[in-house]
Parts: sequence; structure tokens; C-alpha cells
Amino acid sequence: MDTEGTYDARGTGADRVPRPAGPPPGGPAAPAHAGPPPAVPPPPSYAPQPRRPSADASVEEWLRTPRPVREPGVWRFGHTPRPPEKPEGVSDRSLLVGVLISVLSGLLLWSLWRNGYIPYRLVPLKLFTPADWWYAGTFGGPRTIEGADALTVYEAVLFGLLVYGCGRLGNWSEIFRRHVAGRGQPFLALATAAAAGLAELLVWKDAVPLVRPVLILVATVAGGEIYQSQTVVNVIYALIAVGVLWPFARLGGWRALIVGRGGKATAEPPRDPAAPPDAPSPAEWPELRAAGRTDAAETLAAEVRTGRMNDVDVARVRHAWSVGRAHPERLEALTEAVLRTGGAAALHPSGARDLPRRTARHDLLTGQVRIGSVAEHPHNPYPRRGSGIALEPALLGTSLLAVGPPGAGKSARLVRPVVESLSLQALAGRAAVLAVGSGGGELGPDDAFDVVVRIGDPASVHDFDLYGGTTDPDEAAGVLAEGLVGDVAQMDSRRAATVLAQLLGPYRAVHGHFPGVPALRELLDGDLAATDVLREALAAGGHRTMLRELEARSRQQGGAGDPGPVLADRIALLDRPAFAPFFATGDEARPFSLRSLEHLPLRVRIDLPERGHAEASRLLARLVLAQFTAIAAARADRSLFVCLVLDDATHTVTAETVRNIRRLRSVNAGAVLALRTVDDVPEGLHTALLGAVGCCMVFSGVTTWDGKRFAEVWGKEWVETREVAQHAVFADQPFTRALHGLRKLVTGKAVTRDAVTVRRVERERWSASELAYQLPAGHAVLSLTNVDGEHAAPLLVDLGG
Repeated sequence: MDTEGTYDARGTGADRVPRPAGPPPGGPAAPAHAGPPPAVPPPPSYAPQPRRPSADASVEEWLRTPRPVREPGVWRFGHTPRPPEKPEGVSDRSLLVGVLISVLSGLLLWSLWRNGYIPYRLVPLKLFTPADWWYAGTFGGPRTIEGADALTVYEAVLFGLLVYGCGRLGNWSEIFRRHVAGRGQPFLALATAAAAGLAELLVWKDAVPLVRPVLILVATVAGGEIYQSQTVVNVIYALIAVGVLWPFARLGGWRALIVGRGGKATAEPPRDPAAPPDAPSPAEWPELRAAGRTDAAETLAAEVRTGRMNDVDVARVRHAWSVGRAHPERLEALTEAVLRTGGAAALHPSGARDLPRRTARHDLLTGQVRIGSVAEHPHNPYPRRGSGIALEPALLGTSLLAVGPPGAGKSARLVRPVVESLSLQALAGRAAVLAVGSGGGELGPDDAFDVVVRIGDPASVHDFDLYGGTTDPDEAAGVLAEGLVGDVAQMDSRRAATVLAQLLGPYRAVHGHFPGVPALRELLDGDLAATDVLREALAAGGHRTMLRELEARSRQQGGAGDPGPVLADRIALLDRPAFAPFFATGDEARPFSLRSLEHLPLRVRIDLPERGHAEASRLLARLVLAQFTAIAAARADRSLFVCLVLDDATHTVTAETVRNIRRLRSVNAGAVLALRTVDDVPEGLHTALLGAVGCCMVFSGVTTWDGKRFAEVWGKEWVETREVAQHAVFADQPFTRALHGLRKLVTGKAVTRDAVTVRRVERERWSASELAYQLPAGHAVLSLTNVDGEHAAPLLVDLGG
């Protein structure tokens, strides 16, 4: 096949049950009862199945989008840092009143100036001009034409200074940024154009002293003879008009608006600011070119440009290339497959190149799935507000615990997106996912998975292996004991495992396989006929060691504290007519084993029969969790990320599974556990479970008891508090009272004096009452930790953002 055996799986067809991967060369042979592996399905069709990563971007644009490295949980695709926080500004009311007062004050001053009510107004001008230009006396006006011209220019300069001063005092720039520039185009251009038209009208009506001073200055520099030419006069008038328009054009961004509307600007693809300026585009496959595989790089680049590759194809080929670099023979085969099939090279064993339907935003280059955005809330750090929040294998590798009541959105807004993301990464050959739920399509449609096990449904193609595919009686007994009695507080699961091992070992020695549910129930019940038959078979076969095990079990049966009856009662939950065909063993039985997840990028979904068999469903969920943690920790090849997603972990967590969950982060595995309340876990395991997982998520609607536990997990932080005491200021003088009245008119507040006390105190990041009563619907508080130990403080997340 085109995968050259790297990604091939045995028996992944629709009518085959995937079997555990075969032993490595030179390793132990497969057990005799396992039978020959199923035939490999025929090569899938290589018809292109392109799909854009998002509705508004092609695959090439998706590849070129920058993905800066940020703290854990930040949606990196196209992320731009938030601008620095601005200090709290003046209120709109104060701004508008300030502008009005500054304009009225400016008009009053200018009127007083023009009417000669300001004394000594010409003294500065007379100090720098000849005395014979002016009449004698302090209030004498211009005597000559030169004096009149000097006065005109002087008034124009003073008018400009008056406008500038009023603008600064009235904070005109802030009101322009807030109410004009803040609305963007085209409102900005229209507003500045209207202001420019008003300014031109005032200039040419001589309400603003600009035209005459300019003409006087030009005549002074170039001589009065220059105005004998009408063309020169027209040019000067045109320059004045352009000079009036120019500042408004700069403020309004007219040039950018005209160029953008005219289509002259070419949209440059975004670039990663951390990448070198001359770095090649990822769409050109520079890693293949650097290794001398130019033909393959050209083929893939053409596939991307023509839209015949989707994001899953890109991620799959990149992963195959990174894995194959350590094996030159694989690189040769991969290059040949790329030249022959293009983006369909190194296909997943199922032949699928995408999921039937996506409900969340995914970025397969980083392995992230976006689940919401950080809310604009005082509890959230300012730089994180408004940014996207995402999960990835580096975070799921520390395991995630989600707690929320029914209807809070755990399945739709967390579990389903995570399963989708892991399924896409499985198609890219980078992960394997095991999703366990109650059925009904909440975890995804059937055709989005390679294996669907519907326990209790006669139409199910696959069965389930109670023993996890192992051939070791002790290992099988330990895992089965966790599933059967792990939730019984007064029961020691190690004693239960010993009892099971004393029965599983002898049975397998005689029959070559472990007992089915009816046979195991008979042995646990102490059925004399079944025990005698097994004893005789052991004696006839010469299995003396196993015979001693069976005899030890016979002696212990019925004693004080014997776990046998409890185990028999629990296994009886599975010995029901609805489950009769699902837990069979032997040569004819071919149940699905979780051991298939060790080496294969499989997408597996297990539907539990919660509607009619709630207790049996919890038992099976405990068994699946115990099998998964045991198999994930025992893997020899840990390059594949494996993850268990348990949609309802009620009564499934035991002391042993908590210890195993803590070890998952070191073996490239993780678990996602969803609970309605923490009380669904035994009280003695609350602290251990919350300490074992690296990521915690609290949905709206939790109780204060649950909130208290998470408040303790997230701890406290030092915050700075400001206590402001306002004291009224009373004025005795009439002028001071008038100033206070004017200030109250501008600010809308009485004149007070503030006494500020600043302290640093330690407070809970989120209190129990805040988690219980202040989380809006559709929100959750999420804390994250990645496998490298980086932390992200608990953030309020808008799951619909």
C-alpha cells in the first residue's frame, strides 16, 4: 500500500475486528488461540476529497497564517497580542462639556481681541517692528500699510495659538479618537470631509484669518509684482485650499480608503512575526526541498495550490515525513507514493481523508481545537481577554476533569470537539482516541469512527474483550477486579484480583482462553460441578501449579471476608440475555481489544447501555478506564498519543485508576473525564483525583460544595486593593464657590477630596460562591497545565465565543 506498512492496520475494514498489533521481529509469537490476523482491506480510492480548514480560507492561506508560540491554552492560529491596557479615561459627558466650554471660551477671547477689549494686545508686536509703523501711545494702531500687514499676520498667528490651546484644554484629540476614528471607515472619511468643507468655507469667508496673511507673506518674500500674473494668484489660492484639506485627509485616511476601493492594494499573506523575513512559505514544503526531495515538494505544492489537499492531508504527510526521517527506506517509499498519488499518500488504514462533519474549529498543524474564547471579565488577566481558548495533546496529556450539571454543555461544547480533534489527528497518524458514552450520536456519527462497539445492541458489528487482550492471568485479574469491585469501599481490590487469578489461570490452562461470563459466574459462585470438571481437566493435563491455585481457591471459598460472592454478584450484571453475544471467548469469538490502540491510530467509540442497564454500564466504564490506563502505561512504543474520553465518569474512578491517571502524562497518553458532580467520586478520592489531573473545568450550575473543592485546588493570589474615602470640600470665598460650581457642571460630581489606601491582600482566585452563582450560562472556568509543567491560571471561558 502507499503507507509502506507504516500506518497499516490489520482488520480495519467494516466487516473486520481490529486485532492487537503483531509482536516485533524476534519477539514472542502470538498465542495459538488468537488465530490468523484478518485480511488487510483493499486499497482505498484516491479520489481527492478537498476541504478547507475554514469557510473563508483556502489550504494555502491556512498554511501561511502565523501561529506564534504563546502560553498554554491560547488559540495560536492567527493570534495577535492584545494592545496594552489603557488607563481609564474621562467620561463622554465630561469630554463633551469640556469641548463645549473650550469652544465658547475661545470664541469669547477672539471676540474680545477683535473688538479691542484686551489691553496691551499690540505691545509684543511693537517690540519687534519699527516705531514709525504705529501711532504713538500704548493703544495706538497701525499708521502705515506695513503696520496693517504686520497686524494681520500677528492676528493669524495668535488665532492659531488660540485654536491650539483650546484644543489641548478641551481634549479635542480624545473625543476625535473615541467618537470619530473609533468608528472606522467610511464614517471617519465622511466626518473629516465634512469638517474639511466647513474649514474651507470659513477660510474663504475670512472668518478664519488665513488667506490674507498668506498673501502678505508671499508678497513680502517674493515682492508685490508677483500678483500681476493671474496664474500665480490662482496657484497660490490652490495651494491654500490644498493646505487646508491636507490635515483632514491625513486624519481621515483618505488615501488608504481610495487605494483600497480602487483595488490597487494587493493583500499580502500574513507572516509569522517570529519567522525570519526570508523564510520560505510552508505551502512550498521547504523541509522536503532541504532534504533534496524537490520533485515531491513541487507535487505537494501544486496539490495545495489547486485545492486537491485538505488540512488533514497536509498534517498526515508532514507527520509521515517527520517519522520517516529516521528510516531512509521509508523516505524513498513515501517520496514514490507522493509522486504517484499526491496528497493521498500515506493514507490512514480506513482510507478516510476527513471527517463527515465538523462542529468545531481545528488547526491540525498545532493539534489544537478551539472550544471558546476568554471572557471580558475582571477575573481574567487583561492580555488574555478576548483571545481564543484551545485544547491540544500537550494539555490533554495531563488529563482533564470537567464538572457540570446535566445541560451545562459538557458533551456538546467539550467532549464532542475533543473527540473530533483526536479523530482528525488519528487520520493524520498522530493519535488514537477511545470515546465512551451512552450512544445516540453525541460523540459523533458512526462513519467518523473506525470501530463502533454497541454493547447490548444485537446489530453491533464488534464485541468487547473483558480481559483487554492480555494472555497473563494476573494482569487480566487485576484489571477485571478494578472494573467489578473497584467502587466498593470495604473491598480490597488486590484480594479480589487474587481470587480471579486463582480461577482465570486454571481455566486458561485447560481451555486455552479465559472463561466467558457464564462460566466465570459459575466458578465465582462455587458451583461444585464446574469446579470438579476444571479440577479433573487440570489433573489430566498435568497442570500441577494451576491445580494448587484452584485448590487454594476452594479452601478460601465461604470464609470470612471472601470477595467471591461480591464478585459473583457483580459479574451477574453482565450475565444477562441482552449481553449474551458480547463477552464470549474462545476461537470463534473475536471481540474488540483495547490493545489495538497500542500501535494503530484508531478511532474507537463504545456505546454503553445506560438506559436499561445503568449499573452494568458503570461497571463496564470502570473496566474500560482500568484497561486503558493499564495498556497505555505498558506500551513499548509511545510515539502515538492515545486518549480516553469518558462522557460520564460517574462511579468509575477508583484508587488504582487515580494512581494510573497520574502516570499517563509520562507515557504520552491522557484522559478526559466528565462528571455531573465531584460527589460521583468516593469522598476519599476527591483530593487525589483533583491532584492527579492537570486540567480542571467547572461549568455553570455547580453547587457550592463542588465550587469549594476547586477553589482549594486553584489556591489564592496576591492582589492590590484600593480603598478610596471621599471627603466633601467646602468653600468659604465666593470666587472659590464659583469655581467649584463650574467644576461640578463639567464633571457632574461635587468637589471632593480622596483619601486612597493601597494594600496587598491574598484572595482566592475563584471563590465557591462565585463558581456556584456568578458563572453565566454557556461559560466555564478552565485551568490548564501542559506536560512540560507550564500553568495557566483559571480563566472564565465563553464556550460560545
